[in-house]
Amino acid sequence: MKLILLGPPGAGKGTQAQRLVDKHGIPQLSTGDMLRAAVKAETEVGKRAKAVMDAGELVSDEIVNAIVAERIDQDDCAKGFILDGYPRTLAQADAVADMLAERGLHLDVVIELVVDDKALVGRILKRAEEAKAAGQPVRKDDNAEVFDERLREYYKKTAPLIGYYYANDLLKQVDGMAAIDDVTAQIDAILADTLRN
Repeated sequence: MKLILLGPPGAGKGTQAQRLVDKHGIPQLSTGDMLRAAVKAETEVGKRAKAVMDAGELVSDEIVNAIVAERIDQDDCAKGFILDGYPRTLAQADAVADMLAERGLHLDVVIELVVDDKALVGRILKRAEEAKAAGQPVRKDDNAEVFDERLREYYKKTAPLIGYYYANDLLKQVDGMAAIDDVTAQIDAILADTLRN
């Protein structure tokens, strides 16, 4: 089962991805984690990424795509994987389609967590307050200003993927504002349906 979770920051993708990992035993692939792992393992593409990051620059699509391609070839991805936070752009979406096709694979489904932006800001601030109250570090992007910037970035670059995957008959939507367990149940129903077909 190969799927993508789509949705703006704070939509709950990470929470749902972790539940899918636990239930289906397939890895969640986040580009940040993959980049750090490739740099640490000193793979060829990891060394290229490190040089770019050390120079304080953004890692190019070409490097990110190469890291994802390298990662999906690992044994733990044989049964499938969850892409979370990638692809972020239409160019990356095309790259995913190409890298899967080269391996005789395809995406099974893209699940969009549909949310209310205004309510999201409240959710983010609540997350920051809860972390603070529990004595845990507060994520630096858990403030209204930074979050607003991330949201604008999402709509500019990533939201076009909704139409892209809809046109490719891969998009399914769930109510991301529902209770966490209800969102999980909606996703489980979509996956059960997808695997049946």
